[in-house]
Parts: sequence; C-alpha cells; structure tokens
Amino acid sequence: MIVDARGLPEPALTIAEKLGVDGYIGKAPRGGVLLKLTENAREVGDDVLVVVRIDSGEDQEKVIEVAEGGAKRILVETADWKVIPLENVIAATQDMGIELYARAEGPEEATMLSGILEKGVSGVVVSTSSPDRLVEMIEALIPTSRIELRPADVKAVELVGMGDRVCVDTSNLLRVGEGALVGNSSNFLFLVHGETIETEYVAARPFRVNAGGIHSYILLPDGKTKYLSEMGAGDHVLISDWEGRTRRAIVGRAKIERRPMVLVEAEAEGRSGTILLQYAETIRLVRPDGTPISCTEISKGEEVLVHMPEAGARHFGMAVDEFIIEK
Repeated sequence: MIVDARGLPEPALTIAEKLGVDGYIGKAPRGGVLLKLTENAREVGDDVLVVVRIDSGEDQEKVIEVAEGGAKRILVETADWKVIPLENVIAATQDMGIELYARAEGPEEATMLSGILEKGVSGVVVSTSSPDRLVEMIEALIPTSRIELRPADVKAVELVGMGDRVCVDTSNLLRVGEGALVGNSSNFLFLVHGETIETEYVAARPFRVNAGGIHSYILLPDGKTKYLSEMGAGDHVLISDWEGRTRRAIVGRAKIERRPMVLVEAEAEGRSGTILLQYAETIRLVRPDGTPISCTEISKGEEVLVHMPEAGARHFGMAVDEFIIEK
C-alpha cells in the first residue's frame, strides 16, 4: 500500500506508519519510503511511480508501452470505468515483472481492487485527509492470517427445545474443513462447519454456515464480533479452516428460522464454553484432524476445535480487558 501524503496532517502519517505501508508520495514520515510520482514514461527506478491515465480502450496499450520502456511501478488511473480496464491490464502485463497500482477512494474500493481477477493489483494508493478514514482503508487491506485453534473436550450434549437460529449464507464457496467461529461467549468460539457435504437426503449448500442461536457471537475479519441476530447482507465474516488458515467472506443473506436446538458444552485448558446449534444431521463441528462431526453424533468425550481469544469481554463487539462472567 502507498499513501498519498500530500495534504495529510502529521497524526495521519504517524498512524499510517504504525499500521505499516510500503511507501509515501509527497512527504515521508520517519523511516518511510518516499516515492516520486511522474507522468514521464522515460523515468524509471524503484522510487518512481509512473502514472498512466486510461480514458479510452486504446489507452490500455499505454501501460504495455510504459512497461516495455522499463518502468517498474505503474499507477493506472481511469476516467470512469475502473474494473474492466484494470482486468485487461493485469491480464496483459502478468508476465512482464512490473507492479501495477490503482487509486482507492475508500475501504470498500481498496478491498475490491486487491481481488481483481483473483490476483488483484500489486498495491493500492490511498489518499485522504482524515486519519480515521486512512485507518479504515489500511485495515481493509490487512490480509487475514492464521488463528490458533485448539482441541476441546466435549463435556455435555443436551437437547434444550425450540429456538431461533441463524443461517449465514455467504457469496463465497466454502470448502470441506472450513467454517465460522461461533459461541455463546466471545472468548470460547467453536468452529462450526459449512454445509459443504453432499448426502443422499439433502444437497450441499457450500455457501452456508448454519451458525447457531440468534444470541451467539460470530467472529469477524477485523477481530471484532457480532451477534448472529445482527448479521445481514453486505457484512463480512471470518472463515477459518481446521488448521487455522483464515479468509473473509461476504454475507449475502442471514436467515432466521425456529428449529430444535442442542446445547454443546466443551472444555479446553481450564476454560469452558457452550454453543447452541440447530439439532440436525447437516450441522457439524470439526474434530482436531479436520473431519466434520454432526451435532446429532457428538457425545461426551469427543474432541472439537475451538478458538479462545485472550480478551475476556466485548463492548459493542470490540475486545476489552475487564472482569466478566458469562454462563
């Protein structure tokens, strides 16, 4: 990520530096890499960002010409269309060893640019005079990574009656071994498997996590949580596989229906937690070896994977260090 530092107040630069960026245009804070912005296609070098503007379909060839002329980093700016021209340029230059950049006007656009053609641009140039807006844009581009999952011993399984549960339907295909992190308490989250397994009785729903009761916490990509009842179209949810590799998924729909519920209680490293799930064969937790196990088959003595964040409490989804007891 590159920050256009022209006009930014000093506090915003300090925030950007702490969050970590690749370079700065205009002025650089302590330790920052200062880049030169130019429209001169003959200027090359690791500290030069050559700007190529695309105003028409024919202008896409300019990027190839500049790259062939030796430019290492190219900032592509477009008049109106942004996605299709960038797709074309990324495809045309993928073997030329250059870095392509695009300018983002907000966190949503920054995320979109990073995923064009599943490869994305090499970097994003962000420009804003608001420190808060800058933080939002930088955080949107921080990649998700691994989280720690641990085996927990199942201590009890109990049918508890009817309740309202939430299906979180994403616009991303889930794989076997993946799911969302959900629990009755925010510091003890179960890996709830996606409905990715085909059976003779029901087709797979590889976009769905039948996540649990409406009151439950679900973990988001930024480390915050939401109640399942609050999830809706356009939200983002953290998806994890059984080895702790994570990615973000977009919620397309959250569906609440009344169903029979089962309470699962588990314990790990002296801490315990519970989860309420719909009692049905297609709703599964995950064993430590990555194999899904249906909540209709789970019994005392089984092991399932859980995530236990350090913070013991949440304030509007944000982790806080305070005394709290949840039962």
